Amino acid sequence: MPHRFLLLSAGMGEGHDAVAHELALRLRARGHIVTVRDVLTMLPARIGPALRASYRATVRHAPGLYGAVYAGFLAPGSGPRPGSAPLARLAEGALLRTVGQWRPDAVVSTFHLAAQLTGRLRARGALRVPSAVVLVDFAAHRGWLHAGNDAHLCVSAAGARAVQAATGRPAAVTGPVVPERFRAPVDVDGRWARLLARHTDGPGRRPVVLVSTGAWGVGSGLLETARQLADGGLLPVMLCGHDEQLRRTAARLPGLLPLGWVEDLPGLMAASDVLLDNAAGQTAVQALAAGLPVVAHRPLTGHGAQGVHEMARSGCCRHVAGPGEPTRTARALAAPGPARTRQIAAGRAAFRSDAALAVENLLVRGTARVG
Repeated sequence: MPHRFLLLSAGMGEGHDAVAHELALRLRARGHIVTVRDVLTMLPARIGPALRASYRATVRHAPGLYGAVYAGFLAPGSGPRPGSAPLARLAEGALLRTVGQWRPDAVVSTFHLAAQLTGRLRARGALRVPSAVVLVDFAAHRGWLHAGNDAHLCVSAAGARAVQAATGRPAAVTGPVVPERFRAPVDVDGRWARLLARHTDGPGRRPVVLVSTGAWGVGSGLLETARQLADGGLLPVMLCGHDEQLRRTAARLPGLLPLGWVEDLPGLMAASDVLLDNAAGQTAVQALAAGLPVVAHRPLTGHGAQGVHEMARSGCCRHVAGPGEPTRTARALAAPGPARTRQIAAGRAAFRSDAALAVENLLVRGTARVG
């Protein structure tokens, strides 16, 4: 029997939307009817665009301030805080109107503000259909947590334990939500291999390290790190996202290959050897699915650092610091051998089950079962 699902995401970078649209694709393939809405558009008086712009400016230009805000309001370890997102109250009317018009059988959140919103409404009976939260981060910060939601679907077992302990509500482990094309990536016609070969100096092939900067080109010491990789005999391919200024600046440095937004990321990953990451976000889990070892270095403050810590603790990446890093570890994991094989296997083991099936089970069986 087909069901109707309302998926709530947010245009904060690309990761939350990527998960929401992949879930929508899977649910539609199972015969269901799905719509995806941006929860930021449910806030009044252009608060949503202002919130997006301020967040982007803070993480780019004042990361210490964002780190302080995260530590004070969102960092895990102090239990749930159902009232920690006062903005959620402002979106309640718009969401209830959307629910009344769309008449979903369940609401699914892939952004923490949406999780607060649905949890508040569900707790007091204003939202009368089940609500599931699909976490996109390894670290379950307090914004994701509200005991009013019926279930949380988590990236890792440690995350699920933390959620269940904090909320007292069911938490299941599905692993990351990644499009199927990353599972067996193919460099169609070898076009990425040819491009990378043109940027390899001298005989032989330099190992290719993708340097992730997210959709907004954010990170600490990105150019310095890329230069160190190049000096160490590696080919750093900097994924600059939508930041054209970063791409132009990187293009002036020898030994680097900077790229803008890449549509065929699975193909590029198929032609690469290692991902260098700073946030444990969607690019990192896409690399796990594609069989690329992930090296974490200089993580972003706040949820980036916490996510990297949890991802490394789960065995899915190597978190490195100190002299000679990350060049030493990237070179070691780029080489065929037991270390690379073990890291790839650990990454692929993170994918436990289909989050779309778990969401479906919430309606069919009353619980977000994954087995």
